[in-house]
Amino acid sequence: MARRARYKPYDQPTGGWGSVKSLGKHAIQQQAITTAPLLMRDHNKLKGYACTSCAWTKPGEPHLAEFCENGAKATFWDLTKKRTTPDFFARHTVADLLGWSDYDLENEGRLTHPMRYDPGSDRYVEVSWDEAFADIGAKLKGYDPKQTIFYASGRASLETSYMYQLFARLYGHNNLPDSSNMCHETTSVALPQSIGTPVGTVLLKDFAETDCIFSFGQNVGTNSPRLLHDLQEARERDIPIVVFNPLRERGWEAFVSPQRPGQMITNSPTQIATQYYQVRAGGDIAVMLGIGKMLLAWNDEARAAGRPLVLDEAFIAEHTHDFPAFEAKLRETEWPEIVEASGLPRASIEAAAATFAKAKAIIAIYGMGLTQHKLGVDCIRTLVNLLLMRGQIGKPGAGICPIRGHSNVQGQRTVGIAEKTELVPLDRLAEQFGFEPPRDDGMATVEACEAIIAGEVRAFIGLGGNFVRAIPERELMEAKWGGIDLSVQIATKLNRCHLITGKTTYLLPTIVRSEIDEQATGPQIVTVEDSTTCIHASRGKWKPAADTLLSEPRIVAEMAKATLAPNPKVPWDGWVKDYGTIRDAIAETYPEAFHDFNDRLDIPGGFPRPVAARERKWETDTGKANFAVPKALSASFDDGLDSSILRLITLRSNDQFNTSIYGYADRLRGIHGSRMIVMMNADDRIRFGIAKHGKARLTTAVDDGILRSMGGFEVIDYDIPAGTCAAYFPECNALLPLWQYAQESMTPAAKSIPIRVAAE
Repeated sequence: MARRARYKPYDQPTGGWGSVKSLGKHAIQQQAITTAPLLMRDHNKLKGYACTSCAWTKPGEPHLAEFCENGAKATFWDLTKKRTTPDFFARHTVADLLGWSDYDLENEGRLTHPMRYDPGSDRYVEVSWDEAFADIGAKLKGYDPKQTIFYASGRASLETSYMYQLFARLYGHNNLPDSSNMCHETTSVALPQSIGTPVGTVLLKDFAETDCIFSFGQNVGTNSPRLLHDLQEARERDIPIVVFNPLRERGWEAFVSPQRPGQMITNSPTQIATQYYQVRAGGDIAVMLGIGKMLLAWNDEARAAGRPLVLDEAFIAEHTHDFPAFEAKLRETEWPEIVEASGLPRASIEAAAATFAKAKAIIAIYGMGLTQHKLGVDCIRTLVNLLLMRGQIGKPGAGICPIRGHSNVQGQRTVGIAEKTELVPLDRLAEQFGFEPPRDDGMATVEACEAIIAGEVRAFIGLGGNFVRAIPERELMEAKWGGIDLSVQIATKLNRCHLITGKTTYLLPTIVRSEIDEQATGPQIVTVEDSTTCIHASRGKWKPAADTLLSEPRIVAEMAKATLAPNPKVPWDGWVKDYGTIRDAIAETYPEAFHDFNDRLDIPGGFPRPVAARERKWETDTGKANFAVPKALSASFDDGLDSSILRLITLRSNDQFNTSIYGYADRLRGIHGSRMIVMMNADDRIRFGIAKHGKARLTTAVDDGILRSMGGFEVIDYDIPAGTCAAYFPECNALLPLWQYAQESMTPAAKSIPIRVAAE
């Protein structure tokens, strides 16, 4: 039944009593109310467990409650008392379940038994673990390994991820796409080109030393709420926070910390953003060029007047390469071009530039609002350019800070989940485990989708995630998925990807990170890496949802044993018995980052991996930090000249983490009851002839022979720039062509999909 949206702009702060009420509601709905008090003791605490939600860092001196609203929701979702048992599958065919919403599927609760799809009855039926592993192994032995895909979402631990990538390479391929291909792969391409590292340079302590924070394309209130504590403390030191984002998000506007009783009692919020600019989707490069143009002009004036320079010319001369090319781009770019592409008046950009120019230590934050565009790599490199102009890399309180999503999405790359062989120490793996790894690059996510559509994939193994729901080109992908011989899904809850079946499909249920992982040597520890490269230990505290569940390391080990010839140098059983031995193997493969791994597990705040750019050592082709000239002012696929085309931003709600939908209350945007909505500028709605609260059809504005069109969207007048609209992910993935991805990184361009809107 269609849900009707209710919209009333939310005028309360982020956090505060709104978050407290939301937590109570979700704890009750998931029958997990008894877990709530223990969140205070164990969640993101030393000797506790790491949150399975966002990847923001954990402080060495944690708050009393070191969790946010979304992290608590994720924990209630994981520790729900609800169960999806074999009896449930006996009552429902897959055809029936395909009509269920994402929320209703996962809300049935935790999977309890390994299941195999039976095409004859169109139902999942229970299967023993031994039978499942034997069949999976027998089938994998019969395939060309390069026609198989081992996908990983971002929640698996470092230990599981290391085993999984080794399994793939011992089997014979590098087809290891992961969720970072869909979000921050652009970062992994752009930052090495600019500063020689695929990760950010900022540590948590830098937030206490900075005197200016800039943010581009990141919604802190929904995507990394615990960062709000550090931002709040910065504001209390009178630190300016400058935000560029198409939507006005409450997290950047006002925050009441639930950690502060006085603030809760008075409901007196801290204003977070001191300057807030609603840039047009895809217009960030133009903004950055405008800022850079002003810095250059003021530097010229200072030189002429004999005043201190605005640019750090000593840093530029000693540490950077090719500044003259970027300088020429700034000088030749005219203000009318910048204003048109950005959607902002010149005065706004000049005001932001003035703040940038005055600061001595600047942190630049960004999210997928930069990465998911055609010129996403150019977006990030241009942002780095601004920092380099003022020497803001490799000094206390300054640097580049990408905000990652999943709690270990960065970490799994660190230990080898990568389709690009240049990112993996293959020679070291070869010597360590006595085999010859495949040397050709594997498939990233988009390439994996292309191969599935072409009928070239025999098997797909999913280590978590909801692959078919998360990717672009959903309708075509679902239609082609049935051509896969073997689909194996390691999961905690039922989702739509499990219902798009291959010729043989298995559901292999696993424990979650907050549950006790009991193996032969006792309860096990796993580890994760946060957005700032710090490594943290995680110890489960709750009894697993069912005695029939296996841990992720055990599942990977059993599949590997069933598939591969025995190798005395790869002790699968020994690793499962004691995860400390997996960490010893990781340390042998990556000694620079993980030396003394087991001895450093409980360092407060985690231990950081070395990042050369923090020390102003540039591991680039030039040996210096490289300036780059962007190819265009707009990062989008459309040129912005056709007024009938809007740029669609797909985004998450406050009641959601990636494809997991916790409910229908996007409280911070004031939208309740439905996810089939589109947020539009009122003037755009009127000129397209759509009635207030009317319905609309969205159609992708491309001509490639494929019609991508979705109807039934309720239109909400929203504070969003003209020419830009927004709707929810993953519902709108069907509108995103597979080929519309960021140049160089192949990250789907989900933040500026060119569409046409028509009244229904």
